[in-house]
Amino acid sequence: MKKGIVIIGIMFLSIGMMAQGTVINKYFNELEDNENFTKVSVSQKMFSMFTELEAGSDAEKEFLEAVSKLKGLRLILADSVADATKMYKKAIADVDKAGYEELMSVKDAEENLKFSIIEKDGIIQELMMVAGGNKRFVMLSLYGEIDLKNISKIAQEMRIEGMERLGKMHDKHDSENDTY
Repeated sequence: MKKGIVIIGIMFLSIGMMAQGTVINKYFNELEDNENFTKVSVSQKMFSMFTELEAGSDAEKEFLEAVSKLKGLRLILADSVADATKMYKKAIADVDKAGYEELMSVKDAEENLKFSIIEKDGIIQELMMVAGGNKRFVMLSLYGEIDLKNISKIAQEMRIEGMERLGKMHDKHDSENDTY
């Protein structure tokens, strides 16, 4: 009986670990041959190469420290998709189904945007951003050990569109996790 419980526990743990990145991987595979979409993948090796650079300022040091904990980045984007809003809704349903926790969503006349995370033991393991509307679709997955305090620095230096909205998000997330 105990052996069965341990096996079931290991299965759930491995399923949870496999969930990281699977949503964006699904879209990478589905859109692999579609030339309307730009697909970018940055490996852990590329991030580790950043850490070999010599930092000149405190801001550069903070950026290099934040990047050193990242394992990868995957990005899918298109500026002229006829059904961008439909794709956004489908992607959000997939993200929610995969167990991501919503951090923030923005809806306006032009575009919908949602940030979600996978967090374990207080450490963000993956940050997912999905945006869609007006023929534009963006899906971004940043994974590794992510500190929201540093995410805006990473976004600024890498010039990732949409991520600038996370600039003040860490304050809200920290206050939710504080105990008084």
